[in-house]
Amino acid sequence: MNLTVRRSRERGHADHGWLRTWHSFSFADYHDPAHMGFRSLRVINQDIVAPGVGFPMHPHRDMEIFSYVLKGAIEHRDSLGNQAQVRPGQIQVMSAGTGVRHSEVNPSATEPLHLLQVWILPDRGGLKPRYAEWTPAPEQRDATKVLIVSQDGREGSAHISQDASVYRVKAAAATRVAHTLAAGRGLWFQLIEGDVRIGEVALAPGDAVSSEDAGVFEFKSAGPVEALLFDLA
Repeated sequence: MNLTVRRSRERGHADHGWLRTWHSFSFADYHDPAHMGFRSLRVINQDIVAPGVGFPMHPHRDMEIFSYVLKGAIEHRDSLGNQAQVRPGQIQVMSAGTGVRHSEVNPSATEPLHLLQVWILPDRGGLKPRYAEWTPAPEQRDATKVLIVSQDGREGSAHISQDASVYRVKAAAATRVAHTLAAGRGLWFQLIEGDVRIGEVALAPGDAVSSEDAGVFEFKSAGPVEALLFDLA
């Protein structure tokens, strides 16, 4: 089974004072032709936003975007009239479609905001813009592997317009998580917290591993763990 490792230290990084950010793929002033995305996955940015500031109103189009909050809260406002605060355990999902403007701000006066921002290319252009939030059901809150984003909204997941299934992997103690990748699909595993082994590969926080080989992948954590697992057409 072929595995490709993307180390945290190799990601693009910028420190803007109010924002510290790490880019798994080319983004803004960071450009690396070898890392432009993985299948439909175009952006994974790990952002730490200072209290009371954030991203002012700006436009997007033809992109499926979701924010995964780790610490603090994110306040979302958009040109569709939506306004919400999203906290750890929740995600917000936006289809930019034909065009939408939005802002994302840390509403706290004292606590930083830590989140992952993910962009996935849609399966077609010209979609109607939409916004939604996902909150785990009671039985999902402590589950180790939960489907949070999918094309068909199965298992109570949030819907996006792309053949992509995104799982939250989270446990408070050492655990094992298996995932079966079908032929013709790609896997990207983004480790957020903890230490994980997959085969002979050891991953530390911020590291990622990808593969396009069909089969069963088993991830073993030595202790508490949090990650996102992408299964992509």
